[in-house]
Amino acid sequence: MATDLDGTLLGPSGDVSPRTVHALRAAAGAGVDVVFVTARPHRWLVDVAPHVAGHGVAICANGASVVDVATLEVLEDHGMAPEVVVALAARLRDALGGAGRVHLAAESAAGFAREHGFASSHPVPAGSPSATRIEDVLGPSTLKLLVQTDDPPGPEGADAFSAAVAAAVGDLATAADSGALGLGEISARHVSKAATLAAWTARRGVDAADVWAVGDAPNDLSMLAWAGTSFAVANGHAAVRAVVDHVVPSNADDGVAVLLEHAAALAARAPARRDRARSS
Repeated sequence: MATDLDGTLLGPSGDVSPRTVHALRAAAGAGVDVVFVTARPHRWLVDVAPHVAGHGVAICANGASVVDVATLEVLEDHGMAPEVVVALAARLRDALGGAGRVHLAAESAAGFAREHGFASSHPVPAGSPSATRIEDVLGPSTLKLLVQTDDPPGPEGADAFSAAVAAAVGDLATAADSGALGLGEISARHVSKAATLAAWTARRGVDAADVWAVGDAPNDLSMLAWAGTSFAVANGHAAVRAVVDHVVPSNADDGVAVLLEHAAALAARAPARRDRARSS
């Protein structure tokens, strides 16, 4: 099972509920591999580290990295070269209101960097570089470029803002909407949750047909379309709920835990079914 975190497996306050903790353990005990596939950067995984399955990794930054959660080491970096980020920054400023009204930040394997005007809704690590222009604090590879404007949209304008970011990016990179209001997220061209998950499962000998995927936001759509069976939580974006195979209860009602419990029960019954088939 592949599951998104925020808005999906995690509750509204960003916690892992007791029922979900138990369900994750039951799934692992029944032989169900669960991989977290998230927009979060690897530095935000500390709170969920105890719940990562035996494989020990998470797919982060909308597919731009694969991370060893125990050490927060980036095992795979599918980031953007500095010249790509420079070109993207120019496009975004031109399309969204100019340098004084557009504010950028970058996530990389080394950490977080931002322009002075970028307001992070999460604590910024001490020592994180900051500059007037993001071009002056770029590392060799950027996992995600983040964009805000001085006129953040309300809920009714969120889809239009995401569309404007995607139009500005064009085919130079991949724009994603993880449901964070007024925040554009941009990864390298052809990078997505689906692409990295597909490569990861292929190395483990797992076919797409044998993967259940669950999410809530537009950035989950590629993963949900790729997986053999797709699920949305009831609180998910309307565009997500419209295309999945099944809808489970909301994240406030432990919808992923319900799904995990079902998966564990099916896995536990599988040996008995195989035994009956052999005896017949």
